[in-house]
Amino acid sequence: MAIQLIEYPLASSNLRLRVARGHFATSHSHINYYIDLTMTKHRLSEAREAAIELAGSFKPSTIIDTILCLDGTEVVGACMASELTKAGFSNMNAHRTIYVATPEHTSGSQLIFRDNSAPMIVGKHVLVLAASVTTGFTAQAAIDAIRYYNGIPVGISAIFSCVDSCEGFPVVSIFNTKNVLDDYQSTNTHDCPLCKAGIKLDALVNAHGISSF
Repeated sequence: MAIQLIEYPLASSNLRLRVARGHFATSHSHINYYIDLTMTKHRLSEAREAAIELAGSFKPSTIIDTILCLDGTEVVGACMASELTKAGFSNMNAHRTIYVATPEHTSGSQLIFRDNSAPMIVGKHVLVLAASVTTGFTAQAAIDAIRYYNGIPVGISAIFSCVDSCEGFPVVSIFNTKNVLDDYQSTNTHDCPLCKAGIKLDALVNAHGISSF
């Protein structure tokens, strides 16, 4: 089945939110929209614009030593680190720069850091960057991992979000269900209204993309 994408432009920039309506399954829930963030995550021009939008949401006094990238957002994270450094944000690490890190996922969905990468988290002020925050499960796991490694979580940012907060932190996002997709639904598998209506799944989705049936 071909997935038909619809684009929602952001008024303040050239960014587009590309979505498809249907019945999709993630590892944690069933959703009625597939959010395709491929171009935003991997095309430099879009990643840079996303980074500018997200960086502008933080005060210059915010201390950010490390950006922890989830869901393949490393390009956005690198652009964001460049933008935050250029803007003169405070950071306390010895090199006066910002680390861009990616966690390793265990088979049990836990986030870990190897001995060589853990120093980017230990004692550092860490900002979580996600492609999307829907259930908040992955963002919560990231906050838990930061704390486990004695890091200091300072916030959560995302390209798309359908929650306002997670683990006590406001979720800063470019697109959310207040400015687009106000009928977005993310439900437990057993409570999915589409399943109850007998509507079959269109595809499986995760951070890497979509696999249609």
